[in-house]
Amino acid sequence: MMQAKGEQVQRKVFFSFHFDNDAWRASQVRNMGILEGNEPVTSNDWEAVKRGGDAAIERWIANQMKGRTCAVVLVGAETASRPWVKYEIKKAWNDGLGVVGIRIHGLKNRLGNTSIAGANPFDGFNLNGTPLSQIVKLYSPTGGDSQAVYADTNKKLDGLVEEAIKIRAKY
Repeated sequence: MMQAKGEQVQRKVFFSFHFDNDAWRASQVRNMGILEGNEPVTSNDWEAVKRGGDAAIERWIANQMKGRTCAVVLVGAETASRPWVKYEIKKAWNDGLGVVGIRIHGLKNRLGNTSIAGANPFDGFNLNGTPLSQIVKLYSPTGGDSQAVYADTNKKLDGLVEEAIKIRAKY
């Protein structure tokens, strides 16, 4: 398919998030349709992968990241403390993918509740003595309610991914 001049290419991204707390919020971002993301995993499928142990989880993550240009870390209240999110951030960066964080605590969960902002998940990494949080952007959507946060995220998502890819290319 030929791309028209000035037409934006739909990027293929890997979404990283705390499944138990933020799957509902993450699905809102994934369903915006701006980016081509990895297929959502069901609770049952994820449990099956986890039963295979750490090696099975690492293989699953590697397969999900194949062919992706950016890892989008959807940051909720506890995302920064999740071991597999940390693994995904490190793998994505080491594999040369762009990496960007987007706060999702302002989106409602399935019960209609928003959450609190969590710690920056990039604070725990260093690149040649520089905290990754000074290199990788963590975007905080604006808006006074969940709909406004959704609209702002929807408006900015593709640009944030493009910026992350450009930042990664510098390192």
